[in-house]
Amino acid sequence: MSQADARNLPGIFAVLLAAVLWGTTGTAATFATGVSPLAIGSIAMGTGGLLQALIALRPVLRQRRRIAGNFRYLLIGAIAVGIYPLAFYTSMHNAGVAVGTVVSIGSAPLLSSLIEYVCDKHPLNRQWSLGALTGVSGMTLLCLAESHATSAGNILQIATGIITGLVAGFTYALYSWSARKMMQYGVSASAAMGSTFGAGALLLLPVLLVTGAPLLDSRVNTAVGIYMALVPMFIGYLCYGYGLARIRASTATTLTLTEPVVAALLAVTLVGERLPLSGWVGIGLILLCLIIISLPVQHLVFFRQRVKSRMDP
Repeated sequence: MSQADARNLPGIFAVLLAAVLWGTTGTAATFATGVSPLAIGSIAMGTGGLLQALIALRPVLRQRRRIAGNFRYLLIGAIAVGIYPLAFYTSMHNAGVAVGTVVSIGSAPLLSSLIEYVCDKHPLNRQWSLGALTGVSGMTLLCLAESHATSAGNILQIATGIITGLVAGFTYALYSWSARKMMQYGVSASAAMGSTFGAGALLLLPVLLVTGAPLLDSRVNTAVGIYMALVPMFIGYLCYGYGLARIRASTATTLTLTEPVVAALLAVTLVGERLPLSGWVGIGLILLCLIIISLPVQHLVFFRQRVKSRMDP
């Protein structure tokens, strides 16, 4: 393994851990009765974002001039952070935990690569393209499987969930890209993530004030809100920020395809959603995608040469 590949591994593992934590959010949200997806999204990302800003307060203040010099990226990221959780939890509320997560996260790698191509003129290599194609194929199968399992439901409601999931995927890719740009222009990972999520949290506070009263109706609702803010949103995004400083945004968003796998497994085992065989095939393709994009390039070249040598007469 080359030194470059070794340096990437901590970033890869950190993003994978973040994705596992994020995969628990949909199932956790189902335990909060009478709470709207807007309230769930605003408490999760709003409170979690403020905690990130507090943790990163020193580096943010120390690099305030550099952050101000990247104000457009900060503004883009903050708006995306403000929209993302509202769209994400609305998607899961309307289309189900697995489908909402699949559409939101499954669309992010393609949208992320499109952002990088349009804004940075960054070409995609074959390894990432192969991994993304495999992952998106798995996302499609998993989405179709869940849609078939819930075919008796309201078609318009499912369609609304899919559309809001695409909005979530785009805003997720957008704030990943903007935070990465801030880091590339000299802002530390903690300062970039802290300022971006802190600014986004401020945009979410009015939503929380308007919709968050049911979170106090019971201990379970309150516990769900606390869990969402502290574990997946706070700890998860600390891990994600650490990884994002070490790998490309498109690679990071592709690695987070782990999230819908975790979400689907929890939806089946804890929530009671049914997953047909094609859904499990989709999960297998997602895991294969993770192997492809995480494997060092020279290993893939070696494997391809071995296959070619066996096929040649």
